[in-house]
Amino acid sequence: MTKSLLLIVSHAIVAALGFAAGIYYLPILTAPPAPSTAEVQAVAARAMYSAEFRKNLAGSDALHWGEGRVSITAERISLQGEIAPGPDYKLYLSPKFVETEAQFNAIRDQMTRVGDVRTFKNFVVDLPPDVNPADFTTVVIWCEAFGEFISAAQYR
Repeated sequence: MTKSLLLIVSHAIVAALGFAAGIYYLPILTAPPAPSTAEVQAVAARAMYSAEFRKNLAGSDALHWGEGRVSITAERISLQGEIAPGPDYKLYLSPKFVETEAQFNAIRDQMTRVGDVRTFKNFVVDLPPDVNPADFTTVVIWCEAFGEFISAAQYR
């Protein structure tokens, strides 16, 4: 009886760890190639605004963070840096700086979702034609699947 219980518990723990590892590694394994540094720098050279993602934001932690230079043009937003890998990342423009899940959710209806972030080292995301970055102040990365704040950078 004790041996059977021990086997069930140990197998359940291994299965849970395998599931958690799958959630973490699947986005890394399925991510498209990241844009080259030259592609990101081409966006940065035309930037109207720039800002920095920092790891030390209140809502960031060891699994949810961003670090690097964000550049914003009228057509694109780019990052030269890295973000923690994860599933279903979305890029938002916000009228106010936010750095926690609670702050994000409090003004989510005032934000505009720009697009998907599919790479974790450097990215370039096209802005929809009807979105003007001058109407906002902050770029935010949010994990839709788990409702997790990843990072934010205030550019104005």
